[in-house]
Amino acid sequence: MRIASYNINGIKARLPRLLEWLEETRPHVACLQEIKTQDEGFPASEFERLGYGAIWHGQKGFNGVAILARDAQPVEVVRGLEGEPEDEHSRYIEADVHGLRVACIYLPNGNPQPGPKFDYKLRWMERLRKRAAQILAEEVPAVLAGDYNVIPRDNDVYSVRAMANDALMQPESRAAYRSILADGWTDAIGTLCPGGGVWTYWDYQAGAWQRDHGFRIDHLLLSPSAADRLSAIGVDKDHRGREKASDHAPTWVELRGQG
Repeated sequence: MRIASYNINGIKARLPRLLEWLEETRPHVACLQEIKTQDEGFPASEFERLGYGAIWHGQKGFNGVAILARDAQPVEVVRGLEGEPEDEHSRYIEADVHGLRVACIYLPNGNPQPGPKFDYKLRWMERLRKRAAQILAEEVPAVLAGDYNVIPRDNDVYSVRAMANDALMQPESRAAYRSILADGWTDAIGTLCPGGGVWTYWDYQAGAWQRDHGFRIDHLLLSPSAADRLSAIGVDKDHRGREKASDHAPTWVELRGQG
């Protein structure tokens, strides 16, 4: 079973590329971030045509998350994270699908730091940690997939110096990420690629793609029972190089069994 995470960077602008990727790779579950559309503008019929059921949590112009499931309809469990009732950002949706609990995450960027946006990022990560702990307590096979906007290790970035002052690589961001792992989650790519050098994002600026100046911020965290089934990981890097592509590449894990 293949579960993928894909920050599509605008579902309307990238829809041809997204449909192309779905047809070519046929993941069982696809978690999308930055759909950047209100709920009524989500192109569900396009995915149904390819055999994918969908749930989504939209927002006009930015943010927004969705879960697609091949030959199934995701059953929504949670929409949004508890802890800040005034927070209207569409960054989290969770569903049961194909025998798994799947959460789709678009974590705040946090720049510029220090400042209120970075403080919001850290609070959001603590809220995510609390929800993740609740999922662990249910002892279900689970995957937390998404754009975490965190570069966990020095070997997850092309240049430590270039990103040293970015919110994605601050000690507080990394510590918050590690605290989630310490609760019992497995970073699938980090585990199978301990030497690093796996990028999932390349900026549109400064020839980052052409120079392979990327970093890893798209992560799939596995609960213990899901981690026991981990068989492969990958990044569909080719799709980043296509015309009018997202600045992220689809990132995935494969689990043994069918749920």
